[in-house]
Amino acid sequence: MKFIKENRGKLIVLLFVVMLFAGCTKQLKGSDGKVITNPKTGQSITENILCKPTNPDTIKIYEDNKIDINSLPSCDKYGLSNLKDYDGLWSTVFVKTLAWVILKIGNFVKSYGLSIIIVSLTIRLVAFPFTKKTAMQSELLKEAQPELNKLEKKYENKKDEDSMMKKSQEMAAIYKKYKINPVTGCIFAIIQLPIFIAFLEAINRCPAIFEEKFLLWQLGTTPMVGITGGVTSAICYIILTILVGVTTFFSLRLNSTTNPDNKQAEQMNKIMFFMILFMSVFMTSALNIYWIVTNLFTVVQNILVKKEKEKRKKA
Repeated sequence: MKFIKENRGKLIVLLFVVMLFAGCTKQLKGSDGKVITNPKTGQSITENILCKPTNPDTIKIYEDNKIDINSLPSCDKYGLSNLKDYDGLWSTVFVKTLAWVILKIGNFVKSYGLSIIIVSLTIRLVAFPFTKKTAMQSELLKEAQPELNKLEKKYENKKDEDSMMKKSQEMAAIYKKYKINPVTGCIFAIIQLPIFIAFLEAINRCPAIFEEKFLLWQLGTTPMVGITGGVTSAICYIILTILVGVTTFFSLRLNSTTNPDNKQAEQMNKIMFFMILFMSVFMTSALNIYWIVTNLFTVVQNILVKKEKEKRKKA
């Protein structure tokens, strides 16, 4: 438990990288072996799409590369029957199911961008009982941090086995005193990664999603490509990146499990912030919208948890 607590940030980054390269999306490559991109949106073209594209330019790309898309259902007709074609646990259970939900809701509300927001909020609402506990653990850890810091100083230069055993026992006593379970604080952070990757996969494999425009943004376009589309386009995608940065900053700040005086924890938060901000430039608008919604939910959730904790103190 101590290892997980101390290396939580590193574990999250490691799991993200591993899962990013363990997905089921197959990128379409030309005869030269290079990944083919859409000249208008800049998105890497997915070979194993789940439904037919409707954009003539996208259709031509697949036809020119001899990819048979005629056997695929149209995205607005993609149904439960299409989930029966098993092609692996991850793809069938997570990606295809999530894609089906996004498409169904998108068809109902007439907007796949709005559908992504609705699905994102629904997932967080379903997980709220668990994430609330995680947020409360963060608050309890902040209360216990002064005692934990004293414990660290007490055994700073003691590395013998007997001292390490006593330190572990005293730490366990502090955790018990404040009703802290160190593992709980990172459970949802780890669970959230497969959901994030499933969103990425579902978006990449559904042309109806990445071909659509929502508000200011083309859902399949990344800010890196969007800023090259003229002044108006550049401003729109800079705004999107700023929204990711601002919501990520407050999400990390409010979700921090340590005292602000803990320089190591603050450094890890800064690293994660800049890493996420950097990655957002290369993520599609659809995925950035999901990330913004998730961050906003986390901010509101942690504000509510803080208020609940204050009420408990006064009671």
